[in-house]
Amino acid sequence: MLVINNVTKKYGKFVANDNISFQVGDGEIAVLLGPNGAGKSTIIKCICGLLRFQGNISIEGFDNKSIEAKRIIGYIPEVPVLYDMLTVEEHLEFIARGYNLTDWREYAERLLSIFELDDKKQKFGKELSKGMQQKVSICCALLPKPKVIIFDEPLVGLDPHGIKALKELIMELKNQGAAMIISTHMIDSVKEFWDVAHIMMNGKIAATRVKEDAEKSNEGLEELFFHITEGKGDQ
Repeated sequence: MLVINNVTKKYGKFVANDNISFQVGDGEIAVLLGPNGAGKSTIIKCICGLLRFQGNISIEGFDNKSIEAKRIIGYIPEVPVLYDMLTVEEHLEFIARGYNLTDWREYAERLLSIFELDDKKQKFGKELSKGMQQKVSICCALLPKPKVIIFDEPLVGLDPHGIKALKELIMELKNQGAAMIISTHMIDSVKEFWDVAHIMMNGKIAATRVKEDAEKSNEGLEELFFHITEGKGDQ
């Protein structure tokens, strides 16, 4: 479980995140929606321990900046960052060694197969296309089998097969009990598997909707998003 409690992040006088609170349970998919500058990427970086902030964030009961928390969280950034002179296979081995993983190769091979990277294992990071780099980034993040997974615009740059493969993998991880956050502008890409949606505006959670409630009112995710961001709704 991931718990965010009263998180505020300021850059000087500018408030990027203003008293953000929500939680993501095991086996739950929470989507973060909002226009550019809403504060989505900032809260994600706070969760991953990349920024200092006021408030509290816990991952499976551990402070998010603790070693214990870092062992069980996976982060897929919007822009993949690979080592130019490491091969795809070496990237995975690097992660495995960093996490002291054992018996990891079979799962690594499965991830590579899922994303059609079997024949790219000896390619260097600098030789890969943006889409391939994104696939490797996803494989590296998922290799330690994290309990909490953060996706920041995960479908950007992926080809149709990669998008389909990732969607299927996300559902598999959900069924295995992983808590997931997906931040995206591509509302259609998450409409079939979200459990709760948090819509951000001006650094705040402007509205939260549970899928079951939205379905009862026949309100789709896209309709909800525009209803809130056009100033016609509230939390």
